[in-house]
Amino acid sequence: MLETMSLKLDARALRDLLADPAAAEGLSAAAGTPLVIVEVGDAAAGRALAGLDVTLVPAVVLAVAADPGHLPPAAFPAADVILTEDAAAGAPFVGLADGVAAAIEQIRACLDENPVAGTALALLLRSAAGLPVPAALIAESATYSALQEGAEFRRWRSARPARPPEPGTDRVLVERAGHELRVTLSRPARRNAVDWRMRDALAGALAIAAADPGLQVVLRGSGPDFCAGGDLDEFGSRPDPAAAHLVRLTRSPAALLHRLAARTTACLHGSCLGAGVELPAFAGRVVAAEDSRLGLPELRLGLVPGAGGTVSLPRRIGRWRTAYLALSGHLLGAADALRWGLVDEVTRA
Repeated sequence: MLETMSLKLDARALRDLLADPAAAEGLSAAAGTPLVIVEVGDAAAGRALAGLDVTLVPAVVLAVAADPGHLPPAAFPAADVILTEDAAAGAPFVGLADGVAAAIEQIRACLDENPVAGTALALLLRSAAGLPVPAALIAESATYSALQEGAEFRRWRSARPARPPEPGTDRVLVERAGHELRVTLSRPARRNAVDWRMRDALAGALAIAAADPGLQVVLRGSGPDFCAGGDLDEFGSRPDPAAAHLVRLTRSPAALLHRLAARTTACLHGSCLGAGVELPAFAGRVVAAEDSRLGLPELRLGLVPGAGGTVSLPRRIGRWRTAYLALSGHLLGAADALRWGLVDEVTRA
């Protein structure tokens, strides 16, 4: 593991540091500094942060704003996550009524464990923000494949022996009722974890709807959880990550859900982790039961989201809140997901 540290400074000090290319080289996970914490305590500090170009700074830039009003919109691109103690603050801020210290420690701990993956996530979200969805999906998949060859993922994989798949091959149930195509993830013994069989079956089901413009799609999950993410036992099992990158693009439920968004409703409940929130976030309407828990846990594996989450979530909640979920490991309850716009309706479980 890399020896890491975080750097804490104010906005003006960051501006001065970035003006010196030699000094700015130290703002990098490769140099042992994957996290830069910037304090924005007044309006002058907010103006100092505005306009800073951190596109190629390979470190996570975390801004802590005492008052959201101190950060003009022009300052937002200079930060990957913006924390404030104002719980009522709207996007792109992450408002924490109980203070920001615990959130900073969560992010710091995640970056200490997996600094390369955390930096890759921030760079991906910055660079893909202005891309069309298909191009952004290509960028995410390429980053995901690259990290599968990294030391952080290999460390996680070696510490977790893989289990063989359970008997049977049925992963997705498809039922047509009038103008409605009901698609149900059906692997409850593994919490509807997405393996290659489920991915291909889901893509096949969505292709039916893509071929029939009159069909409305309803996406559900069987059992106590909608989907607990990708099948951890399958992660890293492909001998050629570069070829796996191309397969992901060829059989992409994310691309199909984006295409079908206007006529797709996703119904969430229980655990909605990784792919379990990344895929439904493409849907035009997302309905969550009160017991829903949404999160992006991939960083702890040394990876970035690989089912489209760096594309779908930013288009609902912005890249700043998406980065916070991924970098902190925070689980979002249904009520907060509704407030953020990650879901459109909350129903009783």
